[in-house]
Amino acid sequence: MNDPSKRPNGYPQGLDGPMKAMSPGVVDFLFRQLVAGEPPEDVQWRHEGTVLAEQQPGAELARRLAETDLESLTPVELFDYVRAAQRLGAWADRLRESAVARYCSPETPAKPGRHSDASSVTFRS
Repeated sequence: MNDPSKRPNGYPQGLDGPMKAMSPGVVDFLFRQLVAGEPPEDVQWRHEGTVLAEQQPGAELARRLAETDLESLTPVELFDYVRAAQRLGAWADRLRESAVARYCSPETPAKPGRHSDASSVTFRS
């Protein structure tokens, strides 16, 4: 009776705790890696371009995060995903702070042909 799923209180949080990160696709992948004698992580994607952990913050990182299927990530990849999302958020915060500082600074003379009226700016979300 070493299987924690068959013991009372074996998983105090049920399968919604740490086991939730192990989707059937991840379990299948890890099993195939084990049988083939390969490391328990996908290293092929490291050869296909910039890894998520090293991707510079910006539009490309935002696209990659938005297109990622979280259910298919291993725990290590999920950790890299969270860190990348944090980097992107910090980058976006710096952009916002810079724009607010520029907006709140004393108005500089407008260049010829450009409007200095803030009401002419349209923001879209």
